[in-house]
Amino acid sequence: MHPLTISFLAALGAMVAVRWWLATRQLAALARHRGEVPAAFAATISAADHVRAADYTAEKLRLSRLELLLDATVLWGVTLGGGFAWLDGAIGALGIGALWSGVATLVLLALATSVLGLPLDLYRTFGIEARYGFNRTGPALYLTDLLRSLVLGLVLGVPLVALLLVLMRAAGSLWWLYAWAAWVAFGLALSFLWPRFIAPLFNTFRPLAPGPLLEAVERVMTRCGYSSEGVSVMDGSRRSSHGNAYFTGFGRHKRIVLFDTLVERLDATEVEAVLAHELGHYRLHHIRQRLALSFGAALVGFAVLGFAASQTGFYLALGVPTPSAHAALALFALVVPVYAFWLAPLGSWWSRRHEYEADRFASSHASGASLASALVKLYRDNASTLTPDPLYSGWHDSHPPALARIAALERST
Repeated sequence: MHPLTISFLAALGAMVAVRWWLATRQLAALARHRGEVPAAFAATISAADHVRAADYTAEKLRLSRLELLLDATVLWGVTLGGGFAWLDGAIGALGIGALWSGVATLVLLALATSVLGLPLDLYRTFGIEARYGFNRTGPALYLTDLLRSLVLGLVLGVPLVALLLVLMRAAGSLWWLYAWAAWVAFGLALSFLWPRFIAPLFNTFRPLAPGPLLEAVERVMTRCGYSSEGVSVMDGSRRSSHGNAYFTGFGRHKRIVLFDTLVERLDATEVEAVLAHELGHYRLHHIRQRLALSFGAALVGFAVLGFAASQTGFYLALGVPTPSAHAALALFALVVPVYAFWLAPLGSWWSRRHEYEADRFASSHASGASLASALVKLYRDNASTLTPDPLYSGWHDSHPPALARIAALERST
C-alpha cells in the first residue's frame, strides 16, 4: 500500500475518532449541567431556557455525528472507493474535450456530494430548527434558495474552475502561482460583489429608519472612526428567528447590516454595543489579518498542489489511475480538510482571542454592560449552551464560552 494511502486512511480514521470523542464529551457536559443554570446567569436565564438550549445543542450535535459518518463514507467512496475514477471515465467517454470534461466532472462531483447531504440538511431545517421555533423557511423558499444557490454556484464556479484548469495545463511549472493569483482576485471580487449584487438575491435590505436607533448607530460609528455607505436592516426573520449583525465590503463600499430579529430584541444601547464589537474587528485589523492568513494559506496550498499534481503516485494512492489537472484539483480539495482538521484548535484560539479584543474595544467605545446584556439575550434567544465541554469548545468554537466572555466583560467595565 502506498505511504500516502496509509497516511490518508490514518488521518481520516483519527479525525472521525477525535470528532466523535469530542462530541461525546460535549453531550455528556450538556447532560451533566442541563438541570442547573450557572450562577452568573441565574438572574437572566430561566431554567426552562437553559434546558431548551441544552436539548437544542444536543440535537444538533447528534445530527453532526451522522454528518461526520456520512462525509467520511462519501470521501472514502469518491477516492479509494473509485467514485471519482468512475465519474471521470464516464464523462471522458462523451468526447467533449479535455477542458470541458474536467469542468463537467468537477461540477457533477460537487452536485453529487451536495445531494447526498440534502436529507440531513432538510432534517436540520424542518426538524430540529422547526421544533425549537427557529425555522421560518417554508418548502417553497427552501427550494427557491436551493435553485438560486445552484445557479449562482454555476455562474461563479464554472469560469473559475475552467480558468484554473487552463492555467494548470498551459502556464508552465509556475502555474500554481498564477492560479493562486487568480484565486485571490476571485476572492476580492466576490467580496465586492456580494453585498451589492449577490446578497440581495436572497434577502431584502432596507435603510435603517431615522430614530433613536439610527442616532445610536451613527454615534458609535463616529466614536470608532468608521464610515460606510449606510446601515441596512436585513429580513433575516424570513428564514430564521436567529439574530446577528455584520459589516461587509471594502474601502468606500463598506456597509453595516443588522438582522431585523436583532433590532426587535435589543434596545438602542445594546445594538450600539454590539456594533462597537463588530467595528472593533475592523479597527483592530482582524479582518485584514484573517484575509492575509487565508491568502497565505492558499499560497502554500497551491504550492503543495503544484508539487502533488506532478507526482503519479499522488493519483494512484487516492484511487485515481489516470492523472489529470481536474483529478489533481478534486483530490487535493477532498483530502486537504482531513489534514487541516488538526490545525482547527489554533484557528479557534486565534478567533477567540480576536473576540476578546473586540469586546474590550466595544467596552471602551460603548457600554460594556450593554454588550454583556445583549450577549445574554442572544445566548437565550438563540438557545446557545452556557456549559460547553472545555475541550470541545477549545477545538471547535470561534467564540469564547459564555461564562468566560461575560466575566471578561465585567472585568473591563
